[in-house]
Amino acid sequence: MLSPRADSGGGGPGSGGFRKRKHDNFPHNQRREGKDVNSSSPVMLAFKSFQQELDARHDKYERLVKLSRDITVESKRTIFLLHRITSAPDMEEILTESEVKLDGVRQKILQVAQELSVEDMHQFHRAITTGLQEYVEAVSFQHFIKTRSLISMDEINKQLIFSTEDNGKENKTPSSDAQDKQCGTWRLRITPVDYLLGVADLTGELMRMCINSVGNGDIDTPFEVSQFLRQVYDGFSFIGNTGPYEVSKKLYTLKQSLAKVENACYALKVRGSEIPKHMLADVFSVKTEMIDQEEGIS
Repeated sequence: MLSPRADSGGGGPGSGGFRKRKHDNFPHNQRREGKDVNSSSPVMLAFKSFQQELDARHDKYERLVKLSRDITVESKRTIFLLHRITSAPDMEEILTESEVKLDGVRQKILQVAQELSVEDMHQFHRAITTGLQEYVEAVSFQHFIKTRSLISMDEINKQLIFSTEDNGKENKTPSSDAQDKQCGTWRLRITPVDYLLGVADLTGELMRMCINSVGNGDIDTPFEVSQFLRQVYDGFSFIGNTGPYEVSKKLYTLKQSLAKVENACYALKVRGSEIPKHMLADVFSVKTEMIDQEEGIS
């Protein structure tokens, strides 16, 4: 037998056993009507300032994303231009043209530095990291073609110091942040993660450069690239799984590029005298496709 309390459910007659809500005691029209919110109250003023700050931050993030896309596109065009160096008769002409393109990319980076001049870069790092990685890849590719060595992160950062005196051109003299504010200069620092990811992407471009150079009869470049890639792979192996997740993912791609270059060097060393030079590129492309198929099956 149910108790009277359980039967009533805490409600009045006809409540169906459900307890009334507190606002049900007020008529419907009185619940909807009320005084207008005072827009000059301290609470409303505080939330308006929050709204303006969030809108400004969102707009700045979108501008940085657009600049990062422009940096990525121009850096890729520079890389495509540098790949022509294996078949071009005048190497210096292409290097000069690539330097002009990189100067244009640095002007975009100057705009990024100006946007972040009073901001914490790490709060907006996600918006610009793709463009910075592509820029590191382009600069390091050009530096390898010139010197057959890897450009350091400090050298890249020295190129990203800008001043008003030279109308946005790079200021090669390092300076502190306090001096930057006094002299009207801007700087953008490449983070170690962006540098490592850009160098990891560089290995893929060097692999393509190796295959293209063989097709043009250049026998020395594959061995130089192979030795360089081994050193880069050894350096990444020291990081291992202790570094960021993106770096460990790039390590597998780096290993693939190194394997393809080593196979090309093996074919040159063992069968180079048997295969005509104009057919070497076809042989290497077939070997590369076979390696890709085996890796896909495994």
